[in-house]
Amino acid sequence: MDIPPPRQPSEWAPHDCVWIGFPSHPDLWVEDLEPAREEVAAFAAAVHADGRGEEVRLVAADPDSVAAAKRLAPFATIVQEPFGDIWLRDTGPLILKQSDRRLARGFRFNGWGGKYELEGDDTVGRRLAETIDLEAEWFDWVLEGGAIDVDGTGLAVTTEQCLLNHNRNPGLSAAEIEERLRTQLGIDRLLWLGNGLANDHTDGHVDNLARFVAEGKLAVPVPESSADPNALVYDDARYRAEAFGVEVAAVPSPGRIERDGEIIPASYMNFYIGNAAVVVPVYGAANDEAAVELIGALFPGRKAVGLRADHVLTGGGSFHCISQQVPR
Repeated sequence: MDIPPPRQPSEWAPHDCVWIGFPSHPDLWVEDLEPAREEVAAFAAAVHADGRGEEVRLVAADPDSVAAAKRLAPFATIVQEPFGDIWLRDTGPLILKQSDRRLARGFRFNGWGGKYELEGDDTVGRRLAETIDLEAEWFDWVLEGGAIDVDGTGLAVTTEQCLLNHNRNPGLSAAEIEERLRTQLGIDRLLWLGNGLANDHTDGHVDNLARFVAEGKLAVPVPESSADPNALVYDDARYRAEAFGVEVAAVPSPGRIERDGEIIPASYMNFYIGNAAVVVPVYGAANDEAAVELIGALFPGRKAVGLRADHVLTGGGSFHCISQQVPR
């Protein structure tokens, strides 16, 4: 009998625990530090679900932040590891499974194409993998965890804007990237979408655009109106997904969300799928309630929780971006 290759399980497969980055640097977060910490603690509590969910491991960078994390989230395990910022989806290790084995895989991190190179972000993935004593292997090309999303069967989705960006791997073609994903992550089918959201400093991470919600089923936002700044992006993603042959689930878009007069990459797609809950970022937009209800309906047996993440979003991401699950 052929042994399947190591693969990252789907996010809805059972977890042992989840790492969540805890805001730790006053010079980065300034006046948003304390409210961002409160939003992260609320997210962690929803995932923990009074012990019915999964173990939450809050990763804090220094002793003062460890103390704050213990105060705001007494239910969590606190892990002190230095890092540049909280975006562990991109800097943490990907945990693969092969039968009963778990393996950590990691990649070079260059600050999202050289834009935000902070001390500790390029090594925190290795250090977190060591805390759970997994066999680990690192590869010398740039790949962030938020740049791909998987359904656990060998199918993944990404964007051309990110994976083919010259600020990541200028010497690699699409075919070469596909081969590396196949041999290193067990991804044998890759759906290429086009661009990501407007003003997304990650250069179009797919976890802010489209997410697998079941095997072969991809959630894609529907433009809120013609004024939606990502209307063409959503329409193109839907077209490509349907042409590829995956089933598309329609979810509302929050529409045009601005902070200080600038469009921000607000998305309901940055939800996290935990053992007991699916936690959706909301923005005070008209579609918030409908989005949480529709996403929750895609995951029967889990509680759908909508939480504000305004202050976390000032750093550039939301709940999925700050988390990295460890499969059971």
